[in-house]
Amino acid sequence: MSNLYGDAMSYVPGQPIAAVVERVQIHKLQERNNLILGFSIGGGIDQDPGQNPFSENKSDKGIYVTRISPGGPADKAGLMMGDKIMQVNGYDMTMVTHDQARKKLTKKNEAVVRLLVTRKSLEEAVKQSMGVAPNCNTATRHY
Repeated sequence: MSNLYGDAMSYVPGQPIAAVVERVQIHKLQERNNLILGFSIGGGIDQDPGQNPFSENKSDKGIYVTRISPGGPADKAGLMMGDKIMQVNGYDMTMVTHDQARKKLTKKNEAVVRLLVTRKSLEEAVKQSMGVAPNCNTATRHY
């Protein structure tokens, strides 16, 4: 069972995956004519995964959070640097270009962004316990 959860951080695009995810809901901050999320991303199927500091085996082309603005909307929502974004508002983010990911995150008509993210600490907790606590804010999703 530990192999089931051990691969989300080194996911190969196009292959089935089971991942432990956390829901993160970010309310964008209105700043003049812009809606601000307060984080930056890196990665994508069109990017060099060898340049991704969060890819363990340097072959992962996922979308990762590379920067969080302290006190910003993403920080307040609990998003963390190194989180791997699996979904944005129900849209699968496992096989997207960097630009496609950016566009999904920054839609002008969406004041709230709902993410499913996975992070190393979530996977490690499941490996240790071999199960998810009943009232935990995580879910297992298959992509």
